[in-house]
Amino acid sequence: MRKTEPKAAPRPRVAKVAPASAQAPTPPCDGAGLRPTVAVKGPPQPPAPKPPPAERRFQGLPVGAGIAVGPAYLIEDQTPTLEHRPIPADGVEAELARLDEAISKSRRQLGKLRAQLAMLPAEGQAELEPLIDAYMQMIGPSRLLRGARKRVEALVSAETAVTEETEALAAAVLAVQDRDRAGIKRRAEEIREIGRRLIRNLTETPFQSFAKLAQGTVLVMDHLRPADAALLSPARLAGVVTEEGGTDGHTAVMLRALGIPAVLGAPGVTTAIHRGDLLVLDGGEGTVTVHPSPATMAAARRSSASFARERQKLAQLRRLPAETTDGQSVELMSNLEVPLELPLIAQAGVEGIGLFRSEFMFMNRAQLPDEGEQTEVYRAAVEAMGGDPVTIRVLDWGGEKEIEALQVAGIAEEMAGLNPALGLRGIRMLLRYPELLETQLSAIIRASHFGPVRVLLPMVTTIDEVRATREIYQKVARRLRRRGEAMPERLPPIGIMIETPAAALSADALALEADFFAIGTNDLTMYAMAADRADADVAKLYDPLHPGLLRLVQFTVEASLRLRKPVSVCGEMAANPKLTPLLLGLGLRSLSMNASAVPRVKQVVRSVSIADCARLARRVMEQTEPAGIRGLVEEFAAKLS
Repeated sequence: MRKTEPKAAPRPRVAKVAPASAQAPTPPCDGAGLRPTVAVKGPPQPPAPKPPPAERRFQGLPVGAGIAVGPAYLIEDQTPTLEHRPIPADGVEAELARLDEAISKSRRQLGKLRAQLAMLPAEGQAELEPLIDAYMQMIGPSRLLRGARKRVEALVSAETAVTEETEALAAAVLAVQDRDRAGIKRRAEEIREIGRRLIRNLTETPFQSFAKLAQGTVLVMDHLRPADAALLSPARLAGVVTEEGGTDGHTAVMLRALGIPAVLGAPGVTTAIHRGDLLVLDGGEGTVTVHPSPATMAAARRSSASFARERQKLAQLRRLPAETTDGQSVELMSNLEVPLELPLIAQAGVEGIGLFRSEFMFMNRAQLPDEGEQTEVYRAAVEAMGGDPVTIRVLDWGGEKEIEALQVAGIAEEMAGLNPALGLRGIRMLLRYPELLETQLSAIIRASHFGPVRVLLPMVTTIDEVRATREIYQKVARRLRRRGEAMPERLPPIGIMIETPAAALSADALALEADFFAIGTNDLTMYAMAADRADADVAKLYDPLHPGLLRLVQFTVEASLRLRKPVSVCGEMAANPKLTPLLLGLGLRSLSMNASAVPRVKQVVRSVSIADCARLARRVMEQTEPAGIRGLVEEFAAKLS
């Protein structure tokens, strides 16, 4: 065998040494004779990618239904914050001149805004025009400006005078013990808005401009004024988010009229959102998501498509009858608080106005509206409904100590009681001051010449109140005939609100005097439960599904059916589609609600049978606890979805 020679060991590689002139200097030794290690720098490394910002969600109030996805455009309020500034006695004349110039400038601005109304959709025009009229009144010979001038004469600057008088009047309005808290807040905000406009003009602060809004932008603001909302373009704007605001204010109605998805009253959004941040806005749920995750974006796209289909489906219901599956017709009507809602009502496909609240005519003015002015307002509503009935509730007032028109008439002081809800209010006040009732009844009768009208009396508790009102009604009609006024041969029917347990429990007797009933479930719940929903300490007791409240409704409906008198519900229960089957099961066939609630209520009506609703009502009336009733209602609603 041949031996294999061992392989030679590989030669060590010898690094080539550069010439001395090219060698790097040798680092010095340390004390131990060791040389430090020299770090060799490699090529620059790219910075580590930043993690995407975390998704954040804010909850606000759902105002304008729809899904909006787009970059945020943040606008900060530029209204200056002012301190109390006194002036010397010889400066009063100059300050009054400055105030007058600011007033004139404000009037010119509002005049220009009125001229721009033609560019808005019909709904927007109807929303803003009465509001501008109210603003014009407040910068005319109003209490606000009289008070501001007096403060200037008391040696404060025009800015201080306007600020302090505005807040004093707004605080007085908010202190009023009225059931319509949304309306109270809205009136206070109207006063503050005029104050802000005057302050801006006094300080020469520019107003908001939306000219730079890019296509598909989500506008983010601390507070959006109704006049500013009128300048928004629905075709350009994706949505609106504000830190302040409510669902019933002028701005909310304006945004709904313009069809802009919106969330108002979302605390913290203006500090957490920066211009350019991607937002997902759900105007139906009232949520705003900042830096949405891919999953949130996918869900938003699905919700947007679903919303579009649902809106198209509800729009198709407008011309369809409100009829149950077993052929029972249900009358769906709308409540009306101010005339600016008329276009929305006309679009909702309702069968008339079930509750025309006339109180707005007495607001923000120094004098009570006369017969002619009231007639024109009622006539406009009657003509707008094109032959459908309009139910006008006469003035329902109580405890408003700061309403100037009532003060001038010498009424407000007597109405100021320890508990206005239990005092001189509604028909009680009108019978105490019959001249108010006569003027209003005259206007209603004259307006009834142009279409079907019904008269509704608030806060009736006794038969004598109905009889006394009828006597006044007949006297007014005789006076109009002597004057030769155009009026129908048959006077409009007179009905009563069922708002107290006393009225509900004596409904059988009241039905002998009244032509129809309208159950006001808001007040009926308050009086039955002795709980004000505006009082946080007892708000949870305010429950329309309490068995006691439902028995009052049931008793009223049964009494009206026995005597063949029409009966409707015009409180918030009527606007809740989950409660529609229960109300139908209790025997109701007429519901009046805000116009926006009509399509969904009609959808429920067309998907149920009266037989099923009656079975639900029987099961509900056997319950003794609100929780059990709520469970049955939710179970029935789930079967419909």
